[in-house]
Amino acid sequence: MSASTAATGRRILSIGHSNQSLEAFLDLIRLHQIEVLVDARSHPHSRHAPHFDARPLKGAVNAAGIKYLYLGKELGGRPAGAEFYDADGHVLYGLVAQSPLFLEGIRRLEEGAQKYRIALMCSEENPTSCHRRLLIGRVLAARGITLDHIRGDGQIQTEAELANTEGTQQAGEQPGLFGQQEERAWRSTRSVLPRRPQLSSSER
Repeated sequence: MSASTAATGRRILSIGHSNQSLEAFLDLIRLHQIEVLVDARSHPHSRHAPHFDARPLKGAVNAAGIKYLYLGKELGGRPAGAEFYDADGHVLYGLVAQSPLFLEGIRRLEEGAQKYRIALMCSEENPTSCHRRLLIGRVLAARGITLDHIRGDGQIQTEAELANTEGTQQAGEQPGLFGQQEERAWRSTRSVLPRRPQLSSSER
C-alpha cells in the first residue's frame, strides 16, 4: 500500500490464520506493516490451533507492538438471530448488511482505516468463500474501499485478481445490495449452523 492510499483509508487488507504457527502469522502481519488486527470471527476460538484463541492471540499481537480489536459481534459471519439464516442454515448476507450492529462495525472499520493500516482477520487462509470477502469486502467496495488479501505465502492477492480468476464482479463496482431477489441470492456459500442430530424412532 502506498502512503497516499493508507492516508485516505481506501484500502484494507484481509488475512486468514488457518493452522499455521503463531510465529508465522506474526511474521506475515509484520511483513505488511499491519498496525491494527481486526478479528472478525463470531467465535474467536480455534479447536485445531488454540494459539489463535482470542486471549493468547491478543497477547502475542500486542507484544509485537500491534493493536488487536475484536469486532466479531458486529462483523462476524455467524450473527446472532434466527432471522439472519435461511432454512438450510446459510447466512443471509443481504439482511446482515442492513443490520445496525453490522453497520456500526463497518463504520468503525472506515474510521480506523483513516488512521491505521488494518488487517481484517478470519480463520480461512483462502478468502474466496470467507465472509470477510463475500460480506464485509462487498459492503466496503460499495463504499469505495478495497479489501485485498494477504495469502499464506506472504503475497498480496488483490480483489481484482481474485475476481478475474472467478469471472465475478470487479472490485470497486457498486453491488446492488438490498433488492429482495438480491438478498435471497446473496448468502454464505455453505450452511454454518450445526446439523441437528436425527431422532431415534423412540424420540420421534
